[in-house]
Amino acid sequence: MPTIALFGSLGHIVAAVLFAATATWTLFRPSGGMRHRTLAAAALATVLWSASVVAHGDQSILADLFESLRNLAWLGFMLLLVRERRSSWHPAIIVLYVMLGAIIIVEIALDLATPGFAGSPRIIEAAMFVALVLRMTVAIGALVLVHNLYTAAAPEARWGIRLPMGALAVMWIFDLNLYTVAYLTNGPVNELFSLRGLLMMPVAGAIALGSRRNVQLRMTVSRAVTFQSLSLLAIAGYLVVMVLVVRALNLAGIPNIQLAQLTVIVGMSALGVALFPSRRIRAWLKVKLVKHFFQHRYDYRVEWLRFTETLGRPDADAAPLDERIIKAIADIIESPGGVLLMPDEHGTLTPGTRWRWQSLDVPPHAGDTAFADYCARHGRIIELDSVRQGAGSLPGEEDLVPFWMLDTPRAWAAVPLIHFGKLIGVVVLERPLVDRMLDWEDFDLLRLAGRQVASYLAEARGQEELLDAKRFDEFNRRFAFIMHDIKNLVSQLTLLSRNAERHADNPRFRADMVATLKNSVDKMNDLLARLSQHNRGRMDGTRTVSLRAIVDAVAANKRGAHPLHVDGRPDVLALADPLRLEQAAAHLIQNAIDASPAGAPVSVTISRNADGAVLTIADKGKGMSADFVRNRLFRPFASTKDGGFGIGAYEARTLIMAMGGRLEVDSREGKGSRFAIILPIATDDVVAEDPRRIAS
Repeated sequence: MPTIALFGSLGHIVAAVLFAATATWTLFRPSGGMRHRTLAAAALATVLWSASVVAHGDQSILADLFESLRNLAWLGFMLLLVRERRSSWHPAIIVLYVMLGAIIIVEIALDLATPGFAGSPRIIEAAMFVALVLRMTVAIGALVLVHNLYTAAAPEARWGIRLPMGALAVMWIFDLNLYTVAYLTNGPVNELFSLRGLLMMPVAGAIALGSRRNVQLRMTVSRAVTFQSLSLLAIAGYLVVMVLVVRALNLAGIPNIQLAQLTVIVGMSALGVALFPSRRIRAWLKVKLVKHFFQHRYDYRVEWLRFTETLGRPDADAAPLDERIIKAIADIIESPGGVLLMPDEHGTLTPGTRWRWQSLDVPPHAGDTAFADYCARHGRIIELDSVRQGAGSLPGEEDLVPFWMLDTPRAWAAVPLIHFGKLIGVVVLERPLVDRMLDWEDFDLLRLAGRQVASYLAEARGQEELLDAKRFDEFNRRFAFIMHDIKNLVSQLTLLSRNAERHADNPRFRADMVATLKNSVDKMNDLLARLSQHNRGRMDGTRTVSLRAIVDAVAANKRGAHPLHVDGRPDVLALADPLRLEQAAAHLIQNAIDASPAGAPVSVTISRNADGAVLTIADKGKGMSADFVRNRLFRPFASTKDGGFGIGAYEARTLIMAMGGRLEVDSREGKGSRFAIILPIATDDVVAEDPRRIAS
């Protein structure tokens, strides 16, 4: 093993040189400050320790003393890093540093006092055991603090602090393992002590490299890091106490020592298993830690992230918004449940959604208008315990709060939800596991959260009202179409009734009249179906149809009122919904008839080109201006006809576009208009819709 010892000594020498260079460079930097002087002091302490190891051996008293000074110096440097950022200087972190500093001072005192008991082997053995435990404790605590600093460092400080902290972590991890093995083997481990010298070379190099990076350190110690550090320290302390008790029993020479040790181990383990998983114990510990270690009760960044995450969860299986609102507010003060009260149309509060508080008995009238007006006017968080004691926020508050809230001991606080001065709701929160009085910080955060969730709730209610308005708008749009179609049917039936006075005795007329009446009844039934909220226009009936069959069906009902000229090949097939295509063609043909002078025929042409199947309707009426065609033709309720609804062209284009087609318009004032329906063309090998069935 002399070779390992030789390399260990060389490693300590190289490390001493590197630390000495780091201390020298740091001290003489032009921008040197307190942090740089502390770093130089820690580096010099490490130089002294490495030198003492080389001169007197790894396990000499002098090496132990300088090792303790080395640890104390590096902890002082880390403490200064925390102090440089006052917002991160939490009392809990300072307590950890003070505790470790006190332990190191005890180590030094123990090392100095041990030679005086050279004639008492049992005392020397006990002192060595205590020294090992203390060094293990220092290593554990130092690693906790290194973890704290490393995770709190900003990403841009990776070289300036994370590299040195990583090197110190390696050093203390090795020390922890070294002393743990020494404790388990009840004696020194020379090989591991020698290897520590080799390890110190990369540690010194990493610290030297990190110290040369001119990085502005920016520390942010969060509450989560603090609680993790305290948790790790508590676990380490629990294990240390457990080891000390067991070893003390061993040194005391108690009979049946193994049974006593087993009893202590089982008892302390059972105590840990019983206490740590308890929600009530954890809540109590959190309250005490926050109360005595932190300036503010809440970590606002964490609370707000959790708050917005609860409200804005995009999951498909997320709870309803009302339930998420209660949870978001309850989680702030760790309330286990709550209920949302909503104002009705009369302004009184009624029970709404619950979250985990199903046992609460809320009356149908949960709050009168006076209580609702009070909440809307003041927006105060109502602490029900204060109201029960007659010490409400404002005079007369106890007379306004509903009796059922005061008679329910589990009811803890009422949070009004205010949006632009209007009361959107009130959240009543259940008492938490650890009871306490609300303070100004609770009031501020709950008031802000209440206003935020009120905006969410008001927006959700506005969306519901908008959907209702859209449903009414959809109904009105359909009804406008229906009115237009009814007008056409009325015109057709009016013409029929006039002709009936002159041709009632003609059998052919009577047959045509019956067919026309049957066709009108069928169309009226279709109009009623289209008014139904479950009707969606049946646009899924697209199939191959003959344009000539559609035109013939429409022309059969129009020729009696105005001359129509139909021209086109019967083999032009298109992909369309026959009923909707007939309806669109009827609108356009009727508009052409209305725009044409008496006796001037309307021309309907069927053709096919590269764009698809084309149905053209042309008239020689007064035409439309380019501005009207561009800006008003396809807008509802815009018409050039006296008494017109302005719906026909709009509905026709809507129906055609829904079938995958388009409607083109060419119109000139004084020369007439031309409308072209262009639909996807169908192949000839597909059987077209039966023209006779369409015409019927």
